[in-house]
Amino acid sequence: MEDKISLKSLVQKETGISTMDCYQCGKCSAGCPMSTEMEYPPSVIMRMLQTGDSDLAEKIISSNAIWFCLTCEMCYGRCPMEIDIPKIMDFLRGEAIKQHKVPSGSKNILSFHKAFLNSIKMNGKLHEIGLIIDYKMRSFKLMQDVALAPKMFLKGKLAIFPKKNKGMKNIKSIFAKTLNK
Repeated sequence: MEDKISLKSLVQKETGISTMDCYQCGKCSAGCPMSTEMEYPPSVIMRMLQTGDSDLAEKIISSNAIWFCLTCEMCYGRCPMEIDIPKIMDFLRGEAIKQHKVPSGSKNILSFHKAFLNSIKMNGKLHEIGLIIDYKMRSFKLMQDVALAPKMFLKGKLAIFPKKNKGMKNIKSIFAKTLNK
């Protein structure tokens, strides 16, 4: 019977970051603007990963915490060991998607993420109206914030037509390389 690779080992293999470098000072969690919203703040996720326990790995992958991370890099900036926790969180989100374990409370975050990336893929830069339409169709929150649109449009904050980036060939290449990984 083949042994399944631990999430800890997978994180190190795919990101090049050793979770064992964390000595649990807690500065990441203390500085995280979202830690009070997370069931597992960054320092706890790091400890859970360090154990190599498969049950804890399952809890991490199925948690909202990895989706609440803003990747603001506050934790990274505060870490005395310079552990790139946002990179780990990004990897963990990818694993949750791969394993079909995105919690229902984070589905709208994933919908926004996909809509944002789709806008970049199509135009090489963000097109707000395209992003809004894509997000609304994915999340089914069709009427949410609808009253804001006319005000934003009249203030010139929303362009009807997207402006394409001149380097679209490069953008498409980046997306192709990423999707092949």
